[in-house]
Amino acid sequence: EKHGVADVRALMKRIGPFRTRSALWGNRWPVRPPFAKQWRKLWGLFSAEADLPPKTDPCYVQKMLHQLYGEHVAPLERRFDFAKFNTPELTKADFLAPPLVLLLGQYSTGKTTMVEYLVGRSVRGSHTGPEPTTDKFIAVTHGDQERSIPGHAACSDADLPYMSLQTYGSSFLGKFEVTQVPSDLLRHLTLVDTPGVLSGEKQRVNRGYDFAAVTQHLAERADLVMLLFDCSKLDISDEFKEVVRSLDGQHDRVRCLLNKADVVDADELFRVYGALLWSLGKVINVPEVPRVFVASMRDKPYHDRSDTANYALFDRERASLLHELHELPRHSQIRRINETVKRWRAVRTHATLCSQLAASFSLIGFRDKKQVQLLADLERIYAGLAQQHGLNAADFPDAKRFRRLVDTLGVKMWQWQPASDALLADTDSQVCEKVRLLLDAANEDLPKNILE
Repeated sequence: EKHGVADVRALMKRIGPFRTRSALWGNRWPVRPPFAKQWRKLWGLFSAEADLPPKTDPCYVQKMLHQLYGEHVAPLERRFDFAKFNTPELTKADFLAPPLVLLLGQYSTGKTTMVEYLVGRSVRGSHTGPEPTTDKFIAVTHGDQERSIPGHAACSDADLPYMSLQTYGSSFLGKFEVTQVPSDLLRHLTLVDTPGVLSGEKQRVNRGYDFAAVTQHLAERADLVMLLFDCSKLDISDEFKEVVRSLDGQHDRVRCLLNKADVVDADELFRVYGALLWSLGKVINVPEVPRVFVASMRDKPYHDRSDTANYALFDRERASLLHELHELPRHSQIRRINETVKRWRAVRTHATLCSQLAASFSLIGFRDKKQVQLLADLERIYAGLAQQHGLNAADFPDAKRFRRLVDTLGVKMWQWQPASDALLADTDSQVCEKVRLLLDAANEDLPKNILE
């Protein structure tokens, strides 16, 4: 009525087949729906199936795992501030990144030399020598051209799996960088060279960041952690003991390398090997010491002091270590699934605890005082929740650490929105069902050894 019929028809012809009222009188519903085929096309763009990668995609399992995490796990993490009490939220790059190998050891144990030996060339920014030469965390990854990315830029790039390192501050980011090197090995692996662990209290303080916390963070994301020892100096410093003890729960991925084994004779090597096992037994809190390789990881002839009878042993140990490195991509999918399920268990336990704490507050009253009472009674709450929900009491966070974080971060527990038992049970069943399907897909499409 407002416009003439002829004017409206002329205007609709100019608009085309997707004519809408928004083009005429404002933001309203379409004048007439598009054709059925066009509707189906539009519906496919906004449906969940449109985001599914094809099964022929080599990263199919990783992408589906990221989708599972984003749909079921991440919302609960944000709801109960999981990142404040545990590790930061995972990104897509964390799932798609190649397996990571973390090299740890005291200064001058051959970490940088081993990286250069594996890569087959020198690495920009790395130096070798008998004195402490590497003062940075260097992530060596694949690139078509050799270049270095400073820590602040690397940890701000969503395409790189290092955004979670921003929590360790500018002092650490100034000591971190990513070096891209054209190497066939690095297409399937990422090597992280670390600063030599120091022995003096003054050097530890002068780092400007928590070295043990950073190494623990990287170790939790690593597929393999290599502890390097020098045959000529087996003393384990206090800081290195702290680093090794921070690997609790990761010992299935820890390997030891008695490096520079060619600088001693056979009798001395036997005594050094026994002394290393004895020292590790005192530091590592597990019944069995991790596998110890005895080799010399460098691209040079063996030292003259070494007995020629040991050459065959060094060659076998080196081949065995290289074989384990080359096998990592074969099992990385299974390990990523396992780590995601492990994280879900931690999130479920955290959500159960936070829901119970939040439900304990009344609508009126002194909430600050009630929060203090709840935090003082955490141990009893843990026991009750473990019995009520069939959880293991050891899976709950450390009570002292939980209290400290709540006080330090100023968390107001009454602001959490409790999650019902039905919601957590339904989410758990969906996660388990999708994990089962992903395990089947990973076993069907198990990648080959990168040597092949």
